[in-house]
Amino acid sequence: MSSLFACILREHDLWIVLVAAFLCGVGSWVTARLFRRAMQTNGSQRVGWYVLTALATGVAIWCTHFIAMMGFRAGTSVTFDPFLTLLSLFICIVGSVLGFVAAGSKVIRWPSVVGGGLLGSSIAAMHYVGMMAFHVHGQVHWDLPYVVGSGILGPILAMAALHMALKRTAKGANAMAALFAAAILSVHFLGMTAFHVVPDGEGMAPSHSEAMGIMTMAVIGMSLIILVMGMVSYLIDDSTRAESIERLRRMALNDALTGLPNRANFNDRLDFEIALAAQRGSRLALIGIDLDRFKDINDLRGHSAGDEVLRVLGRRMKAMLNEESGRFIARTGGDEFTALYRIGASGDVSGFVSRIEQALSEPIAVENLEISSGGSLGVAIFPDDAVDRENLVNCADLAMYRAKSNPLQRVCFYEPTMDERIRERRALAADLRDAISHDQLALHYQVQTIVSTGNIRGYEALLRWQHPKLGQIPPSEFIPLAEENGLILSIGEWVLRTACREAATWEPPYTIAVNLSAVQFINADLPAVVRKVLAETGLAPERLELELTESTIFADRARSLDMLRQIRALGVSIALDDFGTGYSSLDTLRSFTFDRIKIDRSFFSSSAATAQTTAIIRAVLALGKSFGIPVMAEGIETYDQLSMLNAEGCEEAQGFLLGHPVTVDDIISKGQVARLKGGPDGPGAVDGTRAESGA
Repeated sequence: MSSLFACILREHDLWIVLVAAFLCGVGSWVTARLFRRAMQTNGSQRVGWYVLTALATGVAIWCTHFIAMMGFRAGTSVTFDPFLTLLSLFICIVGSVLGFVAAGSKVIRWPSVVGGGLLGSSIAAMHYVGMMAFHVHGQVHWDLPYVVGSGILGPILAMAALHMALKRTAKGANAMAALFAAAILSVHFLGMTAFHVVPDGEGMAPSHSEAMGIMTMAVIGMSLIILVMGMVSYLIDDSTRAESIERLRRMALNDALTGLPNRANFNDRLDFEIALAAQRGSRLALIGIDLDRFKDINDLRGHSAGDEVLRVLGRRMKAMLNEESGRFIARTGGDEFTALYRIGASGDVSGFVSRIEQALSEPIAVENLEISSGGSLGVAIFPDDAVDRENLVNCADLAMYRAKSNPLQRVCFYEPTMDERIRERRALAADLRDAISHDQLALHYQVQTIVSTGNIRGYEALLRWQHPKLGQIPPSEFIPLAEENGLILSIGEWVLRTACREAATWEPPYTIAVNLSAVQFINADLPAVVRKVLAETGLAPERLELELTESTIFADRARSLDMLRQIRALGVSIALDDFGTGYSSLDTLRSFTFDRIKIDRSFFSSSAATAQTTAIIRAVLALGKSFGIPVMAEGIETYDQLSMLNAEGCEEAQGFLLGHPVTVDDIISKGQVARLKGGPDGPGAVDGTRAESGA
């Protein structure tokens, strides 16, 4: 080892040797980074990175050799063979490609051994071919042990370098660079130690002419340029990958339509804010936000208008974001948003909530129209209302649903009684699930009369629930519950079948009206259900009238109108219920020809007829006449109302004045109908429309 260093110091220009070693180290470091990048890719990209890695490797090996050779004191004149010089560069580049491909192969059993062997052998081959290109005026002698040593040590160190590189860690890359530089330097300087020149005594000249110095600087400059290019390409690719990863991260954590954080982002943020509040002993407000009438916007204006509303609201809410101070808003559903607010020493969250409410309420210009969505907000406080994420979200949801159920209360703060109300509703839903099988449901019938004569026109079937413990449950309470839980499908079919079976036994053969729910239109094949019930009960189709509201149609307009046409084709009548309370009555009448219009009872809520009521009745009657549709008034409770209807030419009426909803036995006992022989003895039944409370 001492003789090796003595040889280096005696026969080389130390400064040029240091430059060669520096370039070797830089080239090895670049090579390690490029090879690591190649191992992170696949297919044609990996091939490209292999070539770039091999180019940097070849330059590092070749430049180390020839720069060091420029510093070699041969003691005589020196020349280089151009062909062999270029051949040596070709050998190290091709050998490097083969070595790196073998090292990255999944089919070779010992990739680092095979790849390192090829790489180390190319270093040795490059060195000795380069030495063949080194022409001196004198006799050359080789010390064989050093030659053999360089041919063994180079591949061994290259194998170790690739072994560390295949660990694919930052430390592994650094270790590869060090071992690879050691492989290059050991091959060169062991080989140079084995190289001895005996000048022939003629033509003695300095081995370093001015031209050799220029060549040295050119080689150094070119090697630096190539190595810098390789490093810059690595850095650019690494930066591009980082930008791509950041872009994908933003896409994964943010809503594409509004630009606000999405649900996944919100969940992470909520966990962080809860932990921070617990650590500081502070409070955190969670605000659930649900847009009002958003489905109406989509149905009436189209989904493009709905998307524009969400984009505008997203920009408004984004302006309120300040993550550092704890103001955070995310879009967590189709028309749902959720906000977080760190409550400071003042303990006031109402200002932030008011800004959200204002952002939701301000009109939005869409397609030359102004749309005002508005929203319902539910607020829950950590740790006052809940101490973990799941319960805090649940509390905010309960408060939001309470706000949504009350049009006069846009913002609602959580109260413990809300949990009790939810438990009661869940228990009631469970009881309703068993109501049919336990004979707790029954139908009452309210008479419908001809105004001018007082004669009976027919009856409307109204559903009643006699709870064994709670007594009579009003339809306004259990019908929405049945719709929420999907029970309305079985209950609705039960009502239709029971009413048709009962009416089929009546004499005279009055019509029977049955209400339909929007949920049935969305989830059931109503024409098939009606056809099946009529066939089973034997009721003539012209005696059945199905009632539905405008909101029922707008739940899925095209499908609803198609089903109505199919039902009409069976011979069944269709009545438009609660007329005047919808938002598109004229368009509804234009889209489908109904057999009857029922004026909503809300227009008759006062005890005496007013000029306003009379004007509305006249307008609806005129509308009905223009469309050729009979009009029935609901909710008639006084003789003044009935007289007004008669004076204005209203054909039909229904209400407490004319008859309360009663059981079929009461109707029979009053002699209004008689039951044909073989008629049902009870409510009948099997499976399961929305039945309204009595007028």
